[in-house]
Amino acid sequence: MARILVPEQLAPAGLDFLTKAGHDVDVRLGLSAEELLEAVVGAQALIVRSATQVTPELLAAGADLVVVGRAGIGLDNVDVAAATSQGVMVVNAPQSNVLSAAEHSMALLLAQARNVPQAHSALKAGKWERSRWEGVELYGKTLGVIGLGRIGSLVAQRALAFGMHLLAYDPYVSSERARQLGIELAGLDELMARSDFITIHVAKTPETTGLINKALLRKAKPNLRIVNVARGGIVDEADLAEAINEGLIAGAALDVFAKEPMTESPLFALDQVVVTPHLGASTAEAQDKAGVTIAEQVVLALNAEFVPFAVNVSASEASETVRPFLPLAERLGRLLVSLDGGVPDTLEIEYQGQLADYDTRILTLSVLKGVFGGVLDEPVTYVNAPQLAEQHGVDVRETKTSSTQDYVNLITLRGRGHRMSATLAGAKSEPRIVMLDDHTVEVPPASHMLMVRNDDRPGMIGLVTSSLGEVGINISDIHVGRSPQGDAALMVLATDQEVGGELLDQLRKAPGIVSVHAMAG
Repeated sequence: MARILVPEQLAPAGLDFLTKAGHDVDVRLGLSAEELLEAVVGAQALIVRSATQVTPELLAAGADLVVVGRAGIGLDNVDVAAATSQGVMVVNAPQSNVLSAAEHSMALLLAQARNVPQAHSALKAGKWERSRWEGVELYGKTLGVIGLGRIGSLVAQRALAFGMHLLAYDPYVSSERARQLGIELAGLDELMARSDFITIHVAKTPETTGLINKALLRKAKPNLRIVNVARGGIVDEADLAEAINEGLIAGAALDVFAKEPMTESPLFALDQVVVTPHLGASTAEAQDKAGVTIAEQVVLALNAEFVPFAVNVSASEASETVRPFLPLAERLGRLLVSLDGGVPDTLEIEYQGQLADYDTRILTLSVLKGVFGGVLDEPVTYVNAPQLAEQHGVDVRETKTSSTQDYVNLITLRGRGHRMSATLAGAKSEPRIVMLDDHTVEVPPASHMLMVRNDDRPGMIGLVTSSLGEVGINISDIHVGRSPQGDAALMVLATDQEVGGELLDQLRKAPGIVSVHAMAG
């Protein structure tokens, strides 16, 4: 029997499941941060929702913790890295609220189209205003879906039932997958120009923060209505209010805001805006699913069984030869997809050397975790990685050969015209990228990297390194090599921070520079 600390409200069905499994369920609501540090001592499991911050200090106090469960999808309040370093498994409930979020998106879509809350408030105030609150039909209108993940796909399916034409912007979805869903893929500018309604279903990242801004809104049709049930901050709220006031678009419906709780906003004064207080997952069914799912995952973890929704699963099933390559395989997947600028339709994975004699399926799963982990708004695990590949129409091809010329073991990925190889080198088995697009290199993979093709002439290294230095970006590693034909050089640099788009554009325009690609690992 384990002690499971539950400092937030959890669905009764989830609590019942834990109790019936024979565990001591310690529900302690309303604890302060200091009280929580005391309460976690001696607990083997901790189950939280979104309010509790699972910090390194809390994890350190919970020295007996085996598992932390997040009853929901997001993990913003859980320090996964600290948990991993402490050997604590982190699990969540990634499918618990997808239906509720999709249905709430449709509810706001309809409420915005038919002015339901405005008419409701007017009538209850004694005003019969039929002509003022005239709406529009969904039938025959174009719905632009930004993000075709699980929730976006569910919204698209429901919109089809209303007879809507569907456009979608998602650089990580293949044309074949979109065709299966009855959706036409489009660029973001085109989607804004053609859509009558837009619904947003992407994760909040540095790239998507402020995605819907003044510049983009000026490309929209004047009858456009925007729905956001994803994350606050993806839509620039000030720019949105200005666009509605100026008549650039017709209205919006928002469930999420850049700062929450949100009780005062220029948007609230606009009749064309419908708002709800982050209700996307607020259904009895979603809360029950989250509670039961997380209870199941925690019990599996406490029983040392396979946990489908573990976020930081260790590769205990891999052989001693394969296991050290798991982090490298995942990082290669991340680097390749960032180099490609999207998920490839065909992903070729080749294992050479001793690796070819072992079961490498878990390595392939690690590659897929890397490919999808940085581009989707949902957790990617060893279990759901193949499903995600199938959903996104990715043809995964694995090949093996026991012969390799220069290395004992080698992993090579190919996709969208790019090719990348890596291995573990030396007595310490340190990761090394040893080939990029047929150029021989030797550089450790890093979180931020640049691949620069340039003419093979003096001064090119200085041009690139000085440009980075002028904006305060340090270079931790650099390797230079010629192409097999010897007509162009390749620089691979690892930097201590992300290189911004403005500097990338500046480098691409510099004389002698053939191409510049930023990679994120």
